[in-house]
Amino acid sequence: MQNRKLNFRNGNFKIMQIADTQEIPAVSPDTIKLICAALDKEKPDLVVFTGDQIKGYSSFFLSEKGRKAAAETIKALIKPLEDRNIPFTMTFGNHDGEAALRKNEQFELYKQSPVFVYSDEIPEDEEATFCLSIDDKFLIYLFDTHSKDADGGYSNVTPEQLEWYRSVRDSYENPLPSLVFQHIPTPEYFDVIKKVPRFTKKSVRAYGNHKNEFYTLDPHNSGLRDFMKESPAAPFKNPGQIDAFLEKGEVLGIYVGHDHNNSFVADYKGIDLGYTQGAGFNVYGPGYDRGVRVFNINENGSYETRTLTFGELCGKKVKNLPKFALYTYAPTSVSQVVTTVKEAAVVAAAVAGAVGIVKLLKKKR
Repeated sequence: MQNRKLNFRNGNFKIMQIADTQEIPAVSPDTIKLICAALDKEKPDLVVFTGDQIKGYSSFFLSEKGRKAAAETIKALIKPLEDRNIPFTMTFGNHDGEAALRKNEQFELYKQSPVFVYSDEIPEDEEATFCLSIDDKFLIYLFDTHSKDADGGYSNVTPEQLEWYRSVRDSYENPLPSLVFQHIPTPEYFDVIKKVPRFTKKSVRAYGNHKNEFYTLDPHNSGLRDFMKESPAAPFKNPGQIDAFLEKGEVLGIYVGHDHNNSFVADYKGIDLGYTQGAGFNVYGPGYDRGVRVFNINENGSYETRTLTFGELCGKKVKNLPKFALYTYAPTSVSQVVTTVKEAAVVAAAVAGAVGIVKLLKKKR
């Protein structure tokens, strides 16, 4: 049962997605500034946090003392919503569960907020997987995509979660138009971008199943404001989630975070595959293009979406400029660091070899 009703107002309902705040106990004032500015401008009917609310792997959160720190960080992130009496909901990312405060405990903490919206009709052991209804006319699905898989890649939804989704979908005589929110993208995100030669302008290197391949946005399947500054970190295996959504065609779009430097929407067989850029300033991100995504849902079952950035809302003045610069240009993953170091070593060896040859030739003269 849904604990709080969500209703269309004058035929419209506005959602704001906030992705990857990935905060620490000393929450960045710029993260809060972005959230507050976006809330005040848009006044959404519902905010959706799509995972990695906290930087769970941080040493701040790993000890017994870190349990309290994690709770206080979460409270700081949702305070702007409580102050404005704006309902919110959430799911988890791969880093939330790395904290000493376990995911089930975090979920209970969220439930203590008077503006948290959730449903207790969920798959077993899946607190952050549930469905919300807007006037029984439009559905919002939240999926917990977990963390790492045994194969070394990222995990995804389980068969049990997909069966749960089908049971909810089929409980309506006619499937209701829906949007899906989760943290980790599906493998199909690689199908809506363009594979290009290595030195193509604005291309990004992929890892995992697509190791050493390079990609750009497809200009015929993306918008003018869209950007992709890192490749999708999708699971190696495909659980068939998108195929399930295509069975009856009622899912209009799926929106994720996870890869902080990406913000785009592309069509895949009639379903919008969307990214929302990171909003947090205590983790890597796309500079002043950190932001949020807004959805205007129409009672007739259609929707439109757009993004708002920190630069647009707050200007180009941040509290901690050195940290901002570091996180703007920092590597996005361990794989990127390893590859960069290896390539740098190869270049250094080549240069050293060339210098040695030149010296040898000079001696022979």
